[in-house]
Amino acid sequence: MTNIFDLFKKIEKKEDSQPITHLIVGLGNPGNEYAYTRHNAGFLAIDYICLNHGGECQRAKFKALTGEWRVGGKRVLLMKPQTFMNLSGEAVIEAVNFYKIPPENVIVLSDDITLDIGRMRIRRSGSAGGHNGLKNIIAHLGTDKFPRIKLGAGQKPNEYPMVDWVLARIPKNEEEYFKKILEYVPQALEKMVNGDIDSAMCMVNGVNTVNS
Repeated sequence: MTNIFDLFKKIEKKEDSQPITHLIVGLGNPGNEYAYTRHNAGFLAIDYICLNHGGECQRAKFKALTGEWRVGGKRVLLMKPQTFMNLSGEAVIEAVNFYKIPPENVIVLSDDITLDIGRMRIRRSGSAGGHNGLKNIIAHLGTDKFPRIKLGAGQKPNEYPMVDWVLARIPKNEEEYFKKILEYVPQALEKMVNGDIDSAMCMVNGVNTVNS
């Protein structure tokens, strides 16, 4: 007669034998002083997954904090690069090479200052659009053919210096809208990991939590 605990061990062993198929990278800067800034939207998205959807991202590896998440029946690696934003690609390429993850299975979560807080957008690929973290990842991967989820960080006023804007804290009166947009991220990622990026785009590209 099979012991129930032995059965659980067999299940866990089988799950652990599954390969890591995707890398989900949240972009940001390490350190408490940057924790709730616009530029750390990607970090905050990873933290949301860990707090509310069973993810884990605390192990120091690949110049990053990393951990696993099971989503859509697949085993994926979560990552928060600790290289500071402009060198994010250094962490990404180490994990990609180690697990032999193709670029199309690298999903990047980043802030976007062309989108209002409370909005988000999914793209299959594309240029960095002036985002230094994305630019460095593109340089290290040698391609821009990887999907990304862009989280609205508030449109920068023309007269505002770029560095001051992205390193400013998300305004208290807009935190609620930003937190609501994070609720869409896990479901969107599940669709993307399972190859249904079109459904993910339809679900989130028109969302505006300010008006919801």
